[in-house]
Amino acid sequence: MSARRGTVPVRGYALTPWSRALVDVTEGRFAGDGTDAAVDSRKITKARRYFRDRHVHRLTIGAGRVTSSVEGSQLEPFEVTIEIRTVDTATVATLLRAADGVTEVMSLARGEQPRTVGELVLPTESADIVGVCTCPDDSGRCIHVLSTMYEVAVEIDRSPATLLSVMGTSLPELLDAIEELAPARDSAPQGDGDRTGDENDSAPPRIDFYGTGATAPPLPSPPRMNPLTDLDGTALRTALRASGVAPGDIAEAVDELGDLYDRIVEP
Repeated sequence: MSARRGTVPVRGYALTPWSRALVDVTEGRFAGDGTDAAVDSRKITKARRYFRDRHVHRLTIGAGRVTSSVEGSQLEPFEVTIEIRTVDTATVATLLRAADGVTEVMSLARGEQPRTVGELVLPTESADIVGVCTCPDDSGRCIHVLSTMYEVAVEIDRSPATLLSVMGTSLPELLDAIEELAPARDSAPQGDGDRTGDENDSAPPRIDFYGTGATAPPLPSPPRMNPLTDLDGTALRTALRASGVAPGDIAEAVDELGDLYDRIVEP
């Protein structure tokens, strides 16, 4: 029985670029203007345990609003409400067209996470995410708020379009806004189309045979990997037991290793 329990995979979250970026902002890991403060690592460790043990229930994701009930230290669960700064769909559509990123939107339907779209909709600072909880911790980043955002990250891992919902828009709304910005070719003045001859054809098309004016493709952005959640944890748990860690302390030791790993990759 013990060997079978050892093969149970550890729950993972923030396994893709968009969800990882959202969690980083939530935890204050990216201080855009240098004023954001990182969340206490002890809170993060405990929130991870809450997430792994499925303490979060009744998760609801709406436009710029996330709610949940989280089992905590009291008999009644704590109620969590998270308000997120939303984006303007028309503005995002305009910026996508200006950045030649319109075609990237369609890749969302295939489960991809296009970089340009993410840069335009993801929150950039901790102030963009405001958490309120009925627990005594009024910091806005209690363990119940954090564990709820980890569940949101899981939903984004499953379906990238969830991020659009979190940020107050949706894929259909974004496509409609882009369509409205499309130039109306049929409405062009007819007089301009009647001109033929040397006025239109005097200059031959310029062909860039050697590609000197070509734009280099963007560098790949592989998803961030966390070996503690992405790989089979059986060997790790075996090593911890062999080093003298008590069986009941294995999960806590894994959480502590996860916190140390985060410090290594993001000093």
